[in-house]
Amino acid sequence: MNIQVTSVSKKEQKLSRAAAAVYVITAEDIRRSGATNIPDLLRLAPGVSVARINGSSWAISIRGFADRFANKVLVLIDGRAVYDTTFSGVLWDQQTVPVENIERIEVIRGPGGTVWGANAVNGVINVITFSARDTQGGLLAAGGGSEPRVQALARYGGKIGRNSAYRVYGSHFSIGSAPQPGGGRADDGWRDFQGGFRTDWEVSPQDQLTVQGDAQGLKANQPYTAVISAALPQAATFTDRTRRITGNVLGRWDRVYSGGSQTSLQVYYDHLDTVLEGALYVGNTADVSFQHHLVSHSRHDIVWGFGARVASSSFRPGYSVSLAPPRKIDRLFGTFVQDEVSLTRTLFFTFGCKFEHNDYTGFEFEPSAQLVWTPSPRQNLWLSAARAIRQPSRVDAGVNYDLSIVPVPGVPFGVARALGNPGLQAEKLNDFEAGYRAEVASGVSLDVAAFASFYHDVVTTEPAAPILAKTPASPYLVLPTIFGNGARARSYGGEVSINWSPDHRWRTSYSYSAAHTQADILSPNPRAGLTQIPGYTPEHQFQFRSFLSLPHNLEWDHTLGYVGRLADGNIPAYIRLDTRIGWRVGESLELSMTGANLLQPRHAEFPDQYGLQHSDAARRVYGKVLWRF
Repeated sequence: MNIQVTSVSKKEQKLSRAAAAVYVITAEDIRRSGATNIPDLLRLAPGVSVARINGSSWAISIRGFADRFANKVLVLIDGRAVYDTTFSGVLWDQQTVPVENIERIEVIRGPGGTVWGANAVNGVINVITFSARDTQGGLLAAGGGSEPRVQALARYGGKIGRNSAYRVYGSHFSIGSAPQPGGGRADDGWRDFQGGFRTDWEVSPQDQLTVQGDAQGLKANQPYTAVISAALPQAATFTDRTRRITGNVLGRWDRVYSGGSQTSLQVYYDHLDTVLEGALYVGNTADVSFQHHLVSHSRHDIVWGFGARVASSSFRPGYSVSLAPPRKIDRLFGTFVQDEVSLTRTLFFTFGCKFEHNDYTGFEFEPSAQLVWTPSPRQNLWLSAARAIRQPSRVDAGVNYDLSIVPVPGVPFGVARALGNPGLQAEKLNDFEAGYRAEVASGVSLDVAAFASFYHDVVTTEPAAPILAKTPASPYLVLPTIFGNGARARSYGGEVSINWSPDHRWRTSYSYSAAHTQADILSPNPRAGLTQIPGYTPEHQFQFRSFLSLPHNLEWDHTLGYVGRLADGNIPAYIRLDTRIGWRVGESLELSMTGANLLQPRHAEFPDQYGLQHSDAARRVYGKVLWRF
C-alpha cells in the first residue's frame, strides 16, 4: 500500500491512493526472477499477455488485441516513449535495457490517455532505471547456457563532485536458433551490443538535472515468407537478415519549490536505422514536454503540462511493403490537466483531460474521472471511467503491402494487396473499471480489478473492386483491401493478485487474469475482416510465484504459470515452470542457475500473421555470475 508509483498521474503517489489497476515489478522481483530481458520480466505482471514469436520477436499486450505490433499499449523507458508511430507498436528487440539497471517496472492495466496521450489505450508500461547515485562502484555480470548462449555486462558508477554521480555501461548477448515446430532448428538467432551512460546532477538544493543516453547495434535472423513485389508472381520463404542501429539521449530538469510544488522539463531525441524485411527504415524523433505539479494548501492537487513531438521517417521499399510518401514528417502537440480533489479525509475525486492535435485525425481529446475511497490506511476502493484513442500511423495511412499470390481465372495470376487509407479515423475506447486493494492480514495483501471496455471505429480491411494491372512482362489482377473503421468491439474481465508471506524468509504471490474480447464487423461488405484478431489473446492466465530464502545465503525461487489456448492460430494452452537457485557469497559475489520451461521440451506461444515463421520456446538452462566491487 505504501509503494510509490509515478505512472498513474505523472506524480509520486502511494499505491493506496491510485485509482487504477497498477502492478509494480520491483528490483528484488527482477533480481530473483532469473529473467534476462524485459519481455520475460513482464510475464510477472497479472493481466499482461507475453508471447514469444521467435528468437527476437514478441507479442505483448494488455487486456486483448495481441499481435507483433500490439498498437494499444504505450511503452516508456524513463519517460521516453519507445512506441514506434510509423508501425504503431513496439519493436521489442530494440528494448534491451540490462535488467541489472532497472529499478522497477510500473504496469498500468487500462487507459492512461489523460496524462500520456495517444496510444495509451489498454495500458502503459513504464520501465524506470536506477539513478546514477544508486549504482556506485563497479559491477561485472557474465552468464551463459542454452539461451542466451552468452551474456555479459560491465558497469561502473562514480561521483562528480560532492553531490552528483555518473554511470557508464556496456553489454552484449548472443542467442542461438530455436527449434522449429516441425523439427530441426529455425535460423532465428541474434546478437546485440549496447552501451550507455547516465548522470544525475544536484545543481542546487532545489534543482536536479539528469542526462542519459544509449546506443545499440543488433543483427538478427528471421525466417520469413513474402511476396517479392519487384518480381511478381514470385513468393518465397527465406531467412531475412535484420540489422538495427539505434541511439537516444534524454535530458530532464526537475525543480522543487518551497511550497512543495514541482516542475519538470524533459527533452529527448531518438534515432533508428534498420533494415527489416528488406526495407530500409530511418526514423528520428524529437520530443519536448513540460509539466507542473501544483501543490496548493486547499483541497486541490493539480498536475498540468504540455508537449510537442516531431518525428521524421524515410522508408525504402522492402520485399513486399512500401509506404507513400517515402519520406514524411509527423507532428503531435498536446496539453493536459488533472485535478485531485479531497472531498473528505478519506474520499478523493480526480478528473482531467488530454487535448492533442495530430497530422492524421486532427484534434482529439481523452478525458477521465476517478473516485477513491480509503476507509483505512490498509484499504482502497476505486472507480474509474476514461476515454482513450489509438492514433493512425504511417502504415495505416499509406502502406502498399502485397499479401499473397492467388489464382484468378482469365489472367496469369492475382495479387492480394493491402492499401492504406489517409482518411482513417482514430480507434476509440470508452473504459469503465472498479478495484479494491487491501492488506487483509499481517503478511497478506489483496488486489482486485474488474473492467468493461467498449471500442469504436476499430480498424478493418475492406475489399475493393479488382484492378487489372498491365505490365510489360504480363498483366495481372490486383485484389485490393483498404483499411477502414468498420468494426466495434467489447472486452470485459478482471485480475486478482494475492501476496502472502507465511514467514519472513518466504514470500509467495498468486495471480489470475481473465479477458474476453468480442468484435462485431459493421461494414456492409460481407468480406470485410479485422486487422487484429481477438482470438490471438488467451482468455485465462494463472501464476504462482515463490521466493524462499534458505540458510547460508541460499535462495530458491520458482514461478509456475498457466496460459490458456489461443482460440485462433492453433496454439494450445501450456504450463510454464521456471526455477532459480542463487547463492550470495558475501557482499560482492552472487552465483545463480536458472531453468525455464522445465515441464516440456518446447512449446509454441504465438503465430504471426505478417509473414514471420514462428519458432518454439524451448526448455533452457542458464548460469550467471555477478560481482560488485
